[in-house]
Amino acid sequence: MPGEPPTGPSARCEKILVIRGGAIGDFVLTLPVLSALREHYPEAGLELLGYPHIAQLALEGGLVDAVRPIEARDLAAAFAPDAVLCDDLADYFSGFDLIVSYLYDPGQIFQENIAGVSPARFIAGPHRPDPFVAKHATEVFLKPLAEIGVLASDPTPRLNLRPVQTATPRAEMPPEEVHAARPRRLAIHPGSGSERKNWPESRWADLMSRLVSRVDWNLVLVGGEAEGECIERLALCWPAERLEIARSLPLVELARRLAGCRFYMGHDSGITHLAAALGLPGLVLWGESAIRVWRPCQEAMRCLHAGTRLAELEVEEVWAALTAHLCL
Repeated sequence: MPGEPPTGPSARCEKILVIRGGAIGDFVLTLPVLSALREHYPEAGLELLGYPHIAQLALEGGLVDAVRPIEARDLAAAFAPDAVLCDDLADYFSGFDLIVSYLYDPGQIFQENIAGVSPARFIAGPHRPDPFVAKHATEVFLKPLAEIGVLASDPTPRLNLRPVQTATPRAEMPPEEVHAARPRRLAIHPGSGSERKNWPESRWADLMSRLVSRVDWNLVLVGGEAEGECIERLALCWPAERLEIARSLPLVELARRLAGCRFYMGHDSGITHLAAALGLPGLVLWGESAIRVWRPCQEAMRCLHAGTRLAELEVEEVWAALTAHLCL
């Protein structure tokens, strides 16, 4: 009857909706939820309500069948008490058998409004994990699926995209050959969403000057508006003929460029989580964020945890970690 949870692959669950806002890192760390639902309900249509420029990653990676923008004006009404949703939204939500939401909804206003127009089983997941609980974010986001019998899912975010300038799709290659098939290309993202998470620009410049004298790799230098003119200054550390600046690219295009790299360096950021989900090995310079909660899950993406002394982290220490990981 309406409201009864689907409890297994054989249960009737023809359409599933996952609702996920948040930043890039939050979204990437929720990818295991999409993968788990795909595996548990292989015949169901799976849709995503989110920010299109981010959610498109899941669509391109084959994890969902459709994306709808979460910032649509009509949807704002769903957060008002006792709201009356427009016919279009009411019809949309009523078409699902299962809705899994990671929206911030402390008063359950959104949930109650959706229940008024849809018979779907509604599972409310956490918007963000508790940073004081030593459990990784991916495990926290997966936990609510236990209500419908989805247990022991892989907590590692994985995203398969065809790299730029690569003829063979990664999905058709054995996993052990993916890394070896990548060109000798290094990706560096010297920024993040917060200045306090960043290693100083001058030390990045020192590290890059050392690195360029040891390897003949091409460099993909990643940045956006937050990095300002830092990207142009750091670009001077690398030969122009072996340099590509990936600045303010659409996220799917950036992901495809990262997928064609062999190694990654960056900070605690959404782009780092994206690189990890794409399967890149790398080195992350990690500051004060709760590392047990937010670190990349992938073993090949190693973290150099500096804590409160990130700004004072010496180039020698980073160089030692980098050369050991790259076997230089």
